[in-house]
Amino acid sequence: MTLNTLTYLAIMIFAGMAMGRLVKQIHLPNVTGYLLAGLLIGPVSQMLLGEYAILPACVVENMSVISDVALGFIAFSIGSEFKISFFKRVGPAPLVIAVLESLFAVVFVVVALLIAGKPLDFALALGSIAAATAPAATIMVIKQYKAKGPVTETLLSVVALDDATALIFFSIAVAAAQAISGEGIAISKAVLGPLWEIGGALIIGFLLGMAFIIPLRWFKKEGNRMALMVGFVFLAVGLARLLEVSQLLMCMSMGAAFCNFSGEFKNIMKLSDELTPPIFMLFFVLSGADLKLEVLPTIGVVGVLYVVVRVLGKMAGSWLGATVCKADGNIRKWLGPALMPQAGVAIGLSLAVTQALPEIGGQIRAVILCGTIIYELFGPAVAKFSLKKAGEISEKA
Repeated sequence: MTLNTLTYLAIMIFAGMAMGRLVKQIHLPNVTGYLLAGLLIGPVSQMLLGEYAILPACVVENMSVISDVALGFIAFSIGSEFKISFFKRVGPAPLVIAVLESLFAVVFVVVALLIAGKPLDFALALGSIAAATAPAATIMVIKQYKAKGPVTETLLSVVALDDATALIFFSIAVAAAQAISGEGIAISKAVLGPLWEIGGALIIGFLLGMAFIIPLRWFKKEGNRMALMVGFVFLAVGLARLLEVSQLLMCMSMGAAFCNFSGEFKNIMKLSDELTPPIFMLFFVLSGADLKLEVLPTIGVVGVLYVVVRVLGKMAGSWLGATVCKADGNIRKWLGPALMPQAGVAIGLSLAVTQALPEIGGQIRAVILCGTIIYELFGPAVAKFSLKKAGEISEKA
């Protein structure tokens, strides 16, 4: 029996709340519980109950707007951490770390696959996706445990910059893979595509952030300001889709512009924190429901290499970047593991590989989907462990 949309949303919220409370008893982050809830009412119930599944696959496919909205608010929240005063204080460390952890993840995976005997075009195409990191799970862990300190500050900046560095490395590597495989692409397209996707998002997002400041002069009540914030986040997400630029970067840029040029940003971010918990819960339950368990048996040696070596690359790159910039010892030691989560951006890039290199794209997409299951289920717990070891989460958490 197919229920209506609101009933499914209610089921997702109740399942998320129940599983979030259960995993809290074994000291795991709420986000892990939300993902498990989605996994149980989605793929698991689909396998066991067939057409009577609690959350059918067709329903999950039609709820992408929840992911768009949640990621928009998450990116806006990350952007609000991009204060000029912060970068004046810490210097270029976040940028250097973001570039090196992304680069090392790509290089480590490519080299490992070549050693395993895989063709160069396949190694480049799969390795190019290794740079991407999912900010959503990390942000949820930080908010739940109220993490504070140099590692948390640097982590927020690095995951924000990571989207841009991942797009750049992906574009270079896939262009090289296409040249090797004979699926040639014009250099102008390989260069101008990422340039527009990144640059266009940053410029338009900045303009939206400045525009957000203007109506706040006339709308003082919290309800009106919350409505304005929702409207601007919706507008940023919608324009990003329409103009084919990075949704995450546009919303981050809007948040960065707003927090640096408006004296009201603290009040607005407080309103955001009050509004977003159920949206984020739905997003992670939906993410769990969208995991493809049937691809797990196909992961093979290539999948194992990707899952393990990518994390090693992230850890090595972040350690080197922090060492070069003479960052805090805890940043060198614990930032890398906290960069483990990978989800939406990586899945999107795997789809782009499928379109650019159809002969090898299917296998690459299967590996990325498998990796997503592992990273999303274990990543939040690893992020919590890292921040706790760094002394930025209470020992009682």
